[in-house]
Amino acid sequence: MRMDLNCDLGELTGPANQDAELMPLISSANIACGAHAGDEDTMRRTVALALSHQVAIGAHPGYADPDHFGRRPMQLSDDELEALLRSQLIRLDAITRDLGGTLHHVKPHGALYNQASSDPTLATLIAATVKTFNPVLVLVGAAGGALIDAGQRAGLAVAREGFADRRYQADGLLVPRSHPHAVLESDEEALQQAKALVTGQSIQSVEGQPITLTIDTLCLHGDGPHALSFARRIRAWMNSQGIAPTPPAPHSATK
Repeated sequence: MRMDLNCDLGELTGPANQDAELMPLISSANIACGAHAGDEDTMRRTVALALSHQVAIGAHPGYADPDHFGRRPMQLSDDELEALLRSQLIRLDAITRDLGGTLHHVKPHGALYNQASSDPTLATLIAATVKTFNPVLVLVGAAGGALIDAGQRAGLAVAREGFADRRYQADGLLVPRSHPHAVLESDEEALQQAKALVTGQSIQSVEGQPITLTIDTLCLHGDGPHALSFARRIRAWMNSQGIAPTPPAPHSATK
């Protein structure tokens, strides 16, 4: 069995060495592109780390709102959003190529990700922007969300994502971070949720109802205080089950 283990990195938070310790444990890195977080130095450092550990490199574009870490919903025109996304993709792609790597995937960040999970119009715009930039890139979105549908309609390879460290609503969407129980804090809770998601079992929503998500990639937030301990426990369990951490496969360039 194979499953991608991804992490949001290069966000200038947490212990200075946490990205370096997380990188050997994962198979895909979603790297902040300088809008919600990160800068030229963090992008170069994180890309170099990913290359050294043969981890797939992904762009993690978000709203240009660092004061709120890109987690505040915003309303932009289609042209503004397309320009915002393209500028971040261009920036990380150039750094990755300069260091001898290849961009593998795109995963929107924060509020943009959450909005695109439930807004088909926004999801369609994001998918079209990614397709125009590079049709070989994998588009990562919430399992069961609008971004996955939009990516498939656009002809992109997609990866359905589940979260080991976030709680879910009964509708399958993430609990908003304003909720006091939005984030899992216990190593054991995160491990049990990861096990259930990877093996296709149900998890309990914040309302107490069981939900089942089909995923291709499991995410950890690299800025969280428990990210490293979560990653170590989950990776050790995956290894014990013979589950190979493997990035989602892109389409060939001819498709």
